[in-house]
Amino acid sequence: MIRVFVSGCYDIIHAGHVQFFREARALGDHLTVSFASSEVLWIHKRRRSSLPDEHKQALIAALGCVDDVVVGRGHDEGIDFREDFLRIRPHILAVTEDDKYTPLKEALCAEIGAKYVRLPKTPPQFAPISTSEIVRWIKAPGEAPLRVDFGGGWLDVPAYARPGAFVVNCAISPTVSLREWGYERNAGLGGSGAWALLNGKNGVGSELDLGVGWQDPAVIGETGLCVWHSGARPCLEMKTSGDFLRGRLAIYWTGAPHHTPGNVGKARDYDAIVRAGALAREAVWTNNLETLAQAVRVSYAMQIGEGMQPLPGDPAAGAAGAAALGGVAPLAWKYCGGGHGGYAVYLCRDAAERERLCALSGFRAIEPYLAPQGV
Repeated sequence: MIRVFVSGCYDIIHAGHVQFFREARALGDHLTVSFASSEVLWIHKRRRSSLPDEHKQALIAALGCVDDVVVGRGHDEGIDFREDFLRIRPHILAVTEDDKYTPLKEALCAEIGAKYVRLPKTPPQFAPISTSEIVRWIKAPGEAPLRVDFGGGWLDVPAYARPGAFVVNCAISPTVSLREWGYERNAGLGGSGAWALLNGKNGVGSELDLGVGWQDPAVIGETGLCVWHSGARPCLEMKTSGDFLRGRLAIYWTGAPHHTPGNVGKARDYDAIVRAGALAREAVWTNNLETLAQAVRVSYAMQIGEGMQPLPGDPAAGAAGAAALGGVAPLAWKYCGGGHGGYAVYLCRDAAERERLCALSGFRAIEPYLAPQGV
């Protein structure tokens, strides 16, 4: 009888593990699986085990391709199974091609004359997934906010970051989920950041890989009304509930999709963006609606200078300008993000003014969103 031995953390058993067990079992007549004990997992991974050891042992043993299961309790990283391996004296130690403990395992095999076999990567029967990805998926929230920004947008893009400058934004409700998404797509409200969070991912790295900034996943994960330091990575200066904005925020759908990556390289007034960020920061620190409106006006003037179309409320929009709001005169407005489309955020003096604004076509009310404590 040819005895085969495999080892790993196997903290959360998934289809990739089962496929590996089957391929290892095909090398012989008997398969022993060793998994790292809860203590070993904590010592080497600083991670709690997903199940008590006895539950995990019973689960793996129930697999048809597994003949025996042992629990690795040794403290030597990579060969926590040493004691059981020397006791069982298997003929083959099977590993995956990317096993990072090859020298240690080959030396262990040499002690008893076992064969060290690297199994080639075969096409997975299911989309590959790791234990870490499963854990992130389990921890992912069921719903997430989107976001609006008031000042400092573009200063979260590493190439355009300014020392001493600030980015100010706010997570908003209604929230979204993987099943319900009550907003237009490609809307400039940080939907990609929310989508990443709902799928158990941080999203900052993927946004930076696109050549855009980190503000969307940063504020969507943090929630609240936030002030961030401009820089290559998110650095939060302060967060509030944004209560002084309740009843005063609305968004308007411009009818055109938003595409930030296509507009990263456009010429724009970064000095104005820095001024807007500084004003917005002051507004958050002092809970001052008028100062925040000043920041939004500076941001909007920069956007118009960049070539974005005037928004309803702007006399420059002609018939679609001030008259289009039916006498409602919001404090300020700006495009959300910088993709020459998507939603625009409007700042109203009070709830009554917002109610009149949201009675118009294309407008809807939003509120600052702060995740409940402990979520």
